[in-house]
Amino acid sequence: MSSSLVTLILGGLSLLVYYAANALFLKPRSKRERLRKQGIDGPLPHIFFGNIPEIKSLRIQEVQSRSLNEVASAISHRWPFTIFPHLQKWRKQYGPICLYYGGNIPFLMVQDTEMVKEVSSYTSLNLGKPSYLSNDLGPLFGQGIVSSSGPLWAHQRKIIAPQLYLDKVKGMIDLMVESTNIMLKNWEARIESKGGVVAEMKIDEDLRSLSADIIARACFGSNYEKGQQIFTKLRIIQKLLSKSPVGLPGQRYLPTRSNREIWRLEKEINSMITKLVNQRLREGDEQDLMQMIGCLKILLPYLQITMVIQETLRLYPPATFVVRSVLQDIKLKGILIPKGINIQIPVPLLQQDPELWGADAHMFNPQRFANGISEACKTPQAYLPFGIGARICAGQHLAMIELKVILSLILLRFRFSLSPCYRHSPAFRLVIEPEEGVVLRVSRI
Repeated sequence: MSSSLVTLILGGLSLLVYYAANALFLKPRSKRERLRKQGIDGPLPHIFFGNIPEIKSLRIQEVQSRSLNEVASAISHRWPFTIFPHLQKWRKQYGPICLYYGGNIPFLMVQDTEMVKEVSSYTSLNLGKPSYLSNDLGPLFGQGIVSSSGPLWAHQRKIIAPQLYLDKVKGMIDLMVESTNIMLKNWEARIESKGGVVAEMKIDEDLRSLSADIIARACFGSNYEKGQQIFTKLRIIQKLLSKSPVGLPGQRYLPTRSNREIWRLEKEINSMITKLVNQRLREGDEQDLMQMIGCLKILLPYLQITMVIQETLRLYPPATFVVRSVLQDIKLKGILIPKGINIQIPVPLLQQDPELWGADAHMFNPQRFANGISEACKTPQAYLPFGIGARICAGQHLAMIELKVILSLILLRFRFSLSPCYRHSPAFRLVIEPEEGVVLRVSRI
């Protein structure tokens, strides 16, 4: 082997070691030191796993510490302190703003309402979405509006948001009613098969399928069955991704059984969407949502049903964290936050903070919203079930109207009580879900 080749190989190895050391040790340490000098501290991370081992250990301890009586007791809404005990511990130890690492991903955990206010009012494109959404969770989010940043996100929002304004969403009510009635007829048939009086049902999968059906009909028009197939595959990908922590370098490239299944489903979904888009462009006559965005009598008083939904979203928000990636050094609350840090706001902890919501913060009390969000909480910015600021969920009007239509139609025909088999066990699977399903006793009115 020639000396020049040896020199080239050694140079390449040295360069590789330098970049690995820089990514895994030098950069993270530099950012920690910059924040520590400003009074922001946090648990010491492992060079490769970050604070993931401690997070897992605290969760195991929390589960083991719960007595059998507590598990079997009446429903408690204090689930955030069971699923995320590390956030509670670190707040007590380091304060409402602290730094920790999920693998090699730095998270600035923020429970300080003043900083949350500043993040919510921030209009610059210097705050975007973290890269792990399109990398580690890419098969689920891709480069769409949920995970994109900067000019790409601004372009996507400009196209999509107008199609989800309130007046456009109201035009989708008929298809919401049609989809819901199909589900309710199925429920009636199941009650009939059980004697015609009452039936025990696990309804969470029914409601998840209903939501997918409505979105499929809105997005894909007469091709909604293909849309349903896409949502089914996405649901499988969600379950697979939720079993692996993000932030471990190189994990998504390993040919594990789970990754191979994700890659297969991702390929199938991309192929199906491409075919549907091309078909819709060829047809060009039926105006469904996909085409419009360029291919990509109420039973309860309105206020009352809105209050019930708002309180449910407070206790069980669809987005567990609001995360913003710092694309350029910025200042928030006088603190200089370095580029590359991910600001993480734990939504359920803010929305169940007794200092903000009162002594009954862990109880279901829709009446707290009787005079609107501004009167329900000391800091209205602490209510953020659909996110905050310029990146608030574009589909929030669709979600709220869909909930009101579905609830109204259900309550017109059925009454409910909890089944003795129901066990209240929220679980984190990228979103909060009932781990053992929602089992109800359903009877016709």
